[in-house]
Amino acid sequence: MAGSALPVGVLALQGDVREHLAVLSDLGADARPVRRPEELDAVRGLVIPGGESSVMDKLSRLFGMREPLRQAIADGMPFYGTCAGLIMLSDTVLDAIEGQQTLGGLDVVVRRNAFGAQVDSFETDLDIPVIGDPPVHAVFIRAPVVESVGAAVDVLAALGDDRIVAVEQGALLGTSFHPEITGDTRFHEYFLSKVRSA
Repeated sequence: MAGSALPVGVLALQGDVREHLAVLSDLGADARPVRRPEELDAVRGLVIPGGESSVMDKLSRLFGMREPLRQAIADGMPFYGTCAGLIMLSDTVLDAIEGQQTLGGLDVVVRRNAFGAQVDSFETDLDIPVIGDPPVHAVFIRAPVVESVGAAVDVLAALGDDRIVAVEQGALLGTSFHPEITGDTRFHEYFLSKVRSA
C-alpha cells in the first residue's frame, strides 16, 4: 500500500477534512485529524484542506496552532495544501481580508477567489508530468491562483492561459484544485512519497 501506515494528519479546523482523511486511509496511511499541537507532533506530514482560508487562519490562532504549524514547516515536515490550504502555505496573499495571515513557507504570491464566486467553479483536464499520465481532471471551487513564484518553486501545472495552479517547493506541495473529490489519488500518493522520504 502507498501509505504503509504512515501517521499523516489533516488539519481539522475547518473545510473538507473527511474527504482527505478518506483518501489517505484508502492509500494505507494512518490518517488522523489534527486540531491541537500534540496531535501535530504525532504525525509525519500534514494536509491543509480546502475551505475558507480566513476562517482557518483565525481558528489556527484560536487553537494555538499557528506557531506549531509554522515551526513544523520550518523543520521540513511535508505539507500539502489544497485550495484554501494553498493560500495558508503561501508567503503572500492578494485580496486577503483585513488582518488575514498565512503560515507561509511557499515562496509564492496567490490571489484568493481568483476565478470568482461559487457559481464560477469549473473543471478541466491538466497535464502534470510529475504524476504522469493520464491528465488530471481538476475541479476548481472558488479557487486561488498562483500569480508569481520565487526561484526555489517548481511549477507543476498551469491552465491554458498560463495561470499557475499547482506548485512545489521542497517538502511543500500546493494545488488550487481539489483532488480529494475526484477519485484520482495521484497527488495524495505523491504527497505520501514526500512524507516517506522526509
